[in-house]
Order: sequence, then C-alpha cells, then structure tokens
Amino acid sequence: MPTLLGKEVGPIGYGMMGLTWREQPISEEQAFEALKAALRNGMNFWNGGEFYGTPEYNSLVLLEHYFAKYPEDADKVVLSIKGGVGKAGVEPDGSPEGTRRSLDNCIALLKGRKKIDVFEFARRDQNVPMKTTFDVIEKEYIQTGKIGGISLSEARAETIHEAVKITNVVFVESELSLFSREILENGVADACAQHNIPLVAYSPVGRGFLTGRYKTIEDVYPAYLRTFPWFQPGNFEINLQLVSQVEAMAKKKGVTPAQLAINWTKRISTWRKGAPKTIIPIPGATTVARIDENAVQVDITDEEMAEIDVTLAKFKRAGERYPDQVPTNT
Repeated sequence: MPTLLGKEVGPIGYGMMGLTWREQPISEEQAFEALKAALRNGMNFWNGGEFYGTPEYNSLVLLEHYFAKYPEDADKVVLSIKGGVGKAGVEPDGSPEGTRRSLDNCIALLKGRKKIDVFEFARRDQNVPMKTTFDVIEKEYIQTGKIGGISLSEARAETIHEAVKITNVVFVESELSLFSREILENGVADACAQHNIPLVAYSPVGRGFLTGRYKTIEDVYPAYLRTFPWFQPGNFEINLQLVSQVEAMAKKKGVTPAQLAINWTKRISTWRKGAPKTIIPIPGATTVARIDENAVQVDITDEEMAEIDVTLAKFKRAGERYPDQVPTNT
C-alpha cells in the first residue's frame, strides 16, 4: 500500500472536482453516496479544491457537511486540498497575504471536522519566490499543526527540483493518462523518481474521453469541457481514434476502457525505466457504479504494456490539454 505522510492510502485515490464544479452540482445525498463508495472501495485519498465550485459550495463545504454526518470517517481519509489560485482557479497568489487568505479560508470552511493533510497551490505563482510562499506554510501552518504538509500541482521539473531544497514535498500532482503523457518526457516524472516523491495522476481517464462514453461532442459533460482543445471539431474526431483502440484492448482483456486507462497509469511505475516508485491515479466519478468500476485493480502484463506502447507510438493527440488562459507546467 502506498503511504502519504506516513498514512496508508489505497493504490487508487478519488478526485472530488466533479462533485461540486459543474453547471448543476449533483445533490448532496448523491455526493455523500459517492464519498462513501470511495471509502468502501479503499479509495481513502481524497483530492479536493477550494475553487472546485463556488465560494458557497465547493469541496470544503461539501466535506464539512459530510464529516458532520459521518465523523467516524474523518480519520480514515487522507485529504489533499488545492487552493491559492482565486475563485476561478487561474490566478495564483503566492504572496504571504494570499497564502494566508487561502489556507485560513480552507481551514475555516471545514469547521474543525477534518484536518487538511496536504495543501497544494494549484499553480505556482511565477511572481513570488517559492521560498516566500513555503516559509509561510511551513512556519505558520505545518509547524503549528494546522495542516500536515505541502505538495505541488501542475509543476514543471525545475519547480520540483527547486521545491525539494525548501520543503518536504509530500507528492506531485500532474496530469497523466493514455491521452496525456507529457510528464513522462518533460522531466517531471524523472524529477519525482530522483527525489523519491510519489506522483498523483489526475485525469487518468482523460476527462471522461477514455471511458468510451463520448461519441459526439454533445456527449461531453460537464459542458464547459467542450471549450477545451481536445473537444473542438477536428480534434475530437482524431482523438476518438485512440479511444476506439483503447476500447478494443479493454474488450480483449475483459475490462472496461476506464479500468484499463486507470491501471495503465499505476503500471507505469514498474514499466517505465526511471519512473516514480509510487503513482496514485485519482479518477473522479459522481455515481456509485462508476466509482465501483474505477476502483477495480487490473494486472497489466509486460506484453500488454508493450502492445499499448506500440499503439501510443502511432497516435498523436490533437489539441492541447487546456485552453490558453489556464496556466500549465508551472
């Protein structure tokens, strides 16, 4: 079992974005059922965000309500919260004032129901020295016991190398999927391996693409995803070609496309030379059935990994990961 901050977590975690960040959030009752299902399946590493939703209803508000109803679950969960980037998630503010504002808000929203185990700036503030930001977190929040530790999100390799000289980096959260393999080539995965830092893989099913449920652009949900480059006309049709191949490989193995995609990210840790020893995918889902599906662990053989590599070598994804206004590789 992987460990974060000395606490055991399941090999597959749970991404909370979809519970609150959508045009019409699911009911709180359904969200509670999803969180319960995640725990039941051993997905006890939960990843949420201060900006995952509105100031009135985001991951932290939902979690406060959940742990008020199920206080016995608080100690079972290792909780990571992203913040420090404003209400829309695209305005990093690593100043001491901005850092305190975000952390104080996150802590206050939980109302003491649950301690934040790990806090991560969703994006690095390029205008503030990292040491300035991390010194505030370390001295005022970690050493005082308000939170457990610091992690990095959407960080480039240079940021990782710099951060480890300043603080203990609990993990690095980066996008990794059959669609998004950039970190395997741009030094991010190598940096994690070099410093023995676990890698948390977000969007392991490619924002739903790799589940096979998108056949037309109108199928893409939440609807805001249709503005992302992958889903633009021309790109969408090209990207469906990889999806069809993933579906065929999954059918041959007797698993779902999502299960193949999620377990491929885990398997990279033992397949790719120099990969981080620990890779924890954090698929998100809003229904119990999808969570049960995503939690299934699948053994992928060396032969199957080699077959996937051949397929991927022939395929070039169409479109960037994010729209231009969203900072990446910070």
